[in-house]
Amino acid sequence: MARAGIFDVDRFVTGEAVEVELPAASLPLRMLSGAIDLLVVAALLVAVVLLTPVDLFAADGALGQTFVIILMVLAMAGVPITLETVLHGRTVGKLALGLRTVRDDTGPIGLRHATIRALAGTVELWLTLGGLALLVAATNERARRLGDLLAGTYVVRDRVRLAPVALPVAGPEVGGWARDADLAPLPDALAVAVRQFLSRTDQLAPEARTRTAAELWAAVAPRVSPPPPAGASPEELLAGVMGERRRRDEVRLDRADALRRRLLPPDGAQPGTGSGSRRAPSTVKAGAHTAR
Repeated sequence: MARAGIFDVDRFVTGEAVEVELPAASLPLRMLSGAIDLLVVAALLVAVVLLTPVDLFAADGALGQTFVIILMVLAMAGVPITLETVLHGRTVGKLALGLRTVRDDTGPIGLRHATIRALAGTVELWLTLGGLALLVAATNERARRLGDLLAGTYVVRDRVRLAPVALPVAGPEVGGWARDADLAPLPDALAVAVRQFLSRTDQLAPEARTRTAAELWAAVAPRVSPPPPAGASPEELLAGVMGERRRRDEVRLDRADALRRRLLPPDGAQPGTGSGSRRAPSTVKAGAHTAR
């Protein structure tokens, strides 16, 4: 099998080709989230027990045992599976702390992932009183417990601000060429690789920096016309292309905002009405259109 290139990967990216990589939740945050979930489950169990008539099980001990087993199954597996499936990886504790369970590829989890995590949790959380989960989570980088390792998931903090990456500025000659060039859309994976390279050039050895820039430019060059000015380095050409892409995106977004401001009335006013305009006749129904 051929080795994948440095940009032959598919990841989640934003419109500016910034890879979305939410930070993993720390172990103390996960423990606090679990404590909140435990309190919620305990409160629900107490409410169910208090609302259930005791006389119902006084004459039949087997019925009482069945009732206790059902409550245990719901507390250990039913509640977490339902919440994480319906709320897309969140529970009450995770909602309170801004956490969410995602797949290893940062995608949302489904019923299968929630079920595996809950079944593993009956052993590592309930039967060992959380000791096994704490031991496993403390020995890996993302604080993943055994259920996460089996289900291919981890917990992230989704209340974070993603700051735009500062890119190097190309010289006047390359910048002028890029401004007039025809830039075809870049695949997300390639755009991410170029942006990551430009933001980390200082961390690369000179040989690796030169080689990586040449490989990336070889992939970008067929999507840019006309050819670049002679003598420009691949790294400078990449900076010029990515900078121009950002500039054009900003112009397009500003144009869309200006159009939106013209078409949508401010402060809930009706379109086409101002402080000095006349009010429309009251006989015209709201939402009606006049055809000419």
